[in-house]
Amino acid sequence: MSEATPFRQFVVKIASRCDLACDHCYVYELRDRSWRDRPRVIAAGTVDALGGRLRAHARRFGLPVLDIVLHGGEPLLAGPERIDAIARDLRAAVAGVAELRFTMQTNGVRLDERCAEVLSEHRIRVGVSLDGDARAHDRHRLHADGRGSHAEAVRAVALLRTERYRPLYGGLLCTIDLRNDPVATYEELLSHAPPMIDLLLPHATWEFPPPGAGADETPYARWLIAVFDRWYRAPVRETRVRILEDLVDLILGRAVQSEILGLGPPGSVVIETDGTFEREDSLKAAYDGAAATGLDVFRHDPATVLAAPAYARAGAGAAGLSATCRRCPVVRTCGGGLRAHRYRPDNGFDNPSVYCADLRALIDHVGARVRADVRALVAGSGRRG
Repeated sequence: MSEATPFRQFVVKIASRCDLACDHCYVYELRDRSWRDRPRVIAAGTVDALGGRLRAHARRFGLPVLDIVLHGGEPLLAGPERIDAIARDLRAAVAGVAELRFTMQTNGVRLDERCAEVLSEHRIRVGVSLDGDARAHDRHRLHADGRGSHAEAVRAVALLRTERYRPLYGGLLCTIDLRNDPVATYEELLSHAPPMIDLLLPHATWEFPPPGAGADETPYARWLIAVFDRWYRAPVRETRVRILEDLVDLILGRAVQSEILGLGPPGSVVIETDGTFEREDSLKAAYDGAAATGLDVFRHDPATVLAAPAYARAGAGAAGLSATCRRCPVVRTCGGGLRAHRYRPDNGFDNPSVYCADLRALIDHVGARVRADVRALVAGSGRRG
C-alpha cells in the first residue's frame, strides 16, 4: 500500500471489559476470545509507546490532525482519572506536530458529571449506544443479572444534552432489530436530538446468518428504506444518518470514509489494551483471531501495519473483492459491504456480503430517488436559464 493512504483514525481500546452483557456484542458474545488474555485497562507504558508512534506517523505523512476513538469494551470502565491521563499523555506526545481529535463510544451506564467534566476538559465527543425505546433497547443491552440499561443510557444522553455538555454530544448508535418498527425507532432516536445517528446491521456471516434471514430476501433493506424515506422527505434535515448520508454521497460520486460502503482504503486501525495492532473490530464476528495482525506499538509503526498482508487486500479496491462483487454494477457504491459480513469458513472472505441482496435493494432505491431529484434540479435550472 502506498504512503498516500496512511491511517488517520486510531481506535484505542482503553478498557477490555464491559459492564453490560449485550447479546449482539461482537467482542464478547460472538466468535473471538482474545479479550480474555488482555489487560483490563491500558497501561501507562502502552500509552507512551502509542504516543511515540502517533507522533512519528503524523510527521512522516504530514498529517495535521489524527482522530483518536477511545473505545472498549466499555471505555468508561477505565475511570475518569485514567481517561484524563491517557488524553493528556497522547496530546503531549504529538504536541507541535499534530492535533488530536478525541471521540468516545459508550453504553452510557457510567457517564456522570465527574466523567463528563474530564471529557469536557479534553473536548472528547461522545456517542451513546441506544437501540430505541425501553422495549427495543432492553431486549439486547442488559446487565449480567438481566436488568435493562435503557434508563441509564437515556440519563447519559440527557446529561450530554444539557447546555454545559452539549458540545460533547456526538450522536447515537443503534443496532437494527427487525422486530422494531423502523420509523418509530428513528423517531424515538430523533426525540433525543442527536447530531448523528449510526444504524448498524447486526454482525453476521454466511456461517451465522443475521436474524430474520430466509423469511424475506431483503428485510434489512426494507427496514432501512423506510428510515431513508422518512429522513429524506423531511422538510428540514433533522439529523445526520451516517449510512444514508454515505450512500447518497457515493451515488453522487463523492468519496467517503466508510467500512460498510464504497471502495476507499482502510482509514483506521485498532490498538488493543496490550498494545497490539488489530484490524477492524467487526472481524471478530467471523472467527477467533480474525482481526489479528501480529504487530504491536512496541516493535512496529503504523506504516508497517499498512504494509502487512492483513491490509493488502482491503486496500486493493474492487480487485480485492470476490468475482461476484467485481461483476456487480453497483460495486463502486457497495464496496462489497463490511468485510466481516463476507466470511464463509470454506473460502474466507472471498464472497459477497451476507447482506448482499439488502445492500443492492437499498442502493437501487436510494439511487433512483437521488438521481430523480438531480434530474429535476437540472431541468429546473435549465428552465430558469
